[in-house]
Amino acid sequence: MKETQLLKGVLEGCVLQVIAQKEIYGYELVQELKQRGFETIVGGTIYPLLQKLEKQELITSEMKKSPEGPDRKYFSITPKGIDYLAQFREQWTNLMKKVEGLFKE
Repeated sequence: MKETQLLKGVLEGCVLQVIAQKEIYGYELVQELKQRGFETIVGGTIYPLLQKLEKQELITSEMKKSPEGPDRKYFSITPKGIDYLAQFREQWTNLMKKVEGLFKE
């Protein structure tokens, strides 16, 4: 099984966690995830996810001037997104405990 298949279910939470830490634009988000060990992440995965999260009102976006090149679309988390992220973290912690328990047997 490839890591990308496992990651699909948790990527939303990971993206929200990064956005919760700071306002960020798409390319910067991809680079941030890669720096944190998610080397297989590509823009083609992240950009549709950002659109989905924005439609769900978990994040908002704002166009801002860039010091270099065209304007950039910056994303920030909403109060609804913060609530969703808290639920995700709780569910993730519970799932990790169950999986770890199985592998200890």
